Amino acid sequence: MDNVLLKTDHLTHAFGSGDTGIFEICLTVFRDDFIVLAGKNGCGKTTLIRHFNGLLMADTGRVLFNGQDIQKNLTFARKKIGMVFQDPDTQIIADTVFDETAFGPENLNMGREEINGKVNKVLTLLDLDHLRDRNPATLSGGEKRRLAIAGILVMEPDLIVFDEPFANLDYPSVLSLAGLCRKLHHSGHAIVMTTHDVAPVITFATKMVIMDKGRIKEQGDPILLAPCLESYGVKNPFTPMAQAWTR
Repeated sequence: MDNVLLKTDHLTHAFGSGDTGIFEICLTVFRDDFIVLAGKNGCGKTTLIRHFNGLLMADTGRVLFNGQDIQKNLTFARKKIGMVFQDPDTQIIADTVFDETAFGPENLNMGREEINGKVNKVLTLLDLDHLRDRNPATLSGGEKRRLAIAGILVMEPDLIVFDEPFANLDYPSVLSLAGLCRKLHHSGHAIVMTTHDVAPVITFATKMVIMDKGRIKEQGDPILLAPCLESYGVKNPFTPMAQAWTR
């Protein structure tokens, strides 16, 4: 089987409002990738990933998933490419943790027994089973992030895309979420994560891509690229100052 999962082909999207677009983006995501998409706020990271499953459509270029243009089957692309947004409240709609996790399979008209089995498995995996009857509004920030992941994981995606997942989380929650992302990667999911804080994942990501002003500027081994980060407005976690700051 071809190891290429997703590929962007000279993707360009310019906003009339003056917001930063993306220009001539060529990016390949392999099935075993954990890609850190780094760059300062406003560099175009979120704009790029929203093209992966058709939330935004390119002015020119295309996105290929399993070799097929996603525009030919958006429903399939959105099932197999899960998106975890920066603010989980924007994608949580149900009244209980269980119902939120079951929402996707129910929309696919799966049988009740199959739905219950999938939901129970995912809630246990993400340590949410004890919260299954709770209203999502009462959860902590870290628990809401895990619930958003649960709603995606139950759909059995090939690729999970995280948009600034560590935003507004305390340090223990950041460590917990980073560990979960590593576990998901090891279990067979490709990962793409946008972040301007690479420290929690840089040591186990397979590739880092650095964006600036809507373009890919660098890509390669995360450790080797770390010295480049500060020239693009991103903290290098290996500098003495950064290490002292996180102690």
